[in-house]
Amino acid sequence: MKNYAKTNVGNEGRAELHEKLSLTGAEVSVNRLPAGACVPFVHAHKCNEEIYGIISGAGKAVIDGEEVALSKGDWLRISPAAKRQFFAADDCGIEYICIQVKENSLGGYTADDAVL
Repeated sequence: MKNYAKTNVGNEGRAELHEKLSLTGAEVSVNRLPAGACVPFVHAHKCNEEIYGIISGAGKAVIDGEEVALSKGDWLRISPAAKRQFFAADDCGIEYICIQVKENSLGGYTADDAVL
């Protein structure tokens, strides 16, 4: 058995990587919304925070009723209970990565968890 998994995310509107990579500690998705489109629902989570990274384009997130402008290079962390919805700008699409992990579950990171 290999100690890694690899996949390619073509031009799908949404690609969830938990199955493609057999993820066990996080949910990661790559999302694309065309100009003027939106995620068709508002949602929150029970236990998981979400981290969003904007790869290209522009748009906005509405979080607990507050509009947050988004553009390439922006990163955003959202608490589980916050109600959220994402929108592409009217004149361009938006592409983003969403990382979902259990809030307060990070036991170590980078140098703390590395074995040299």
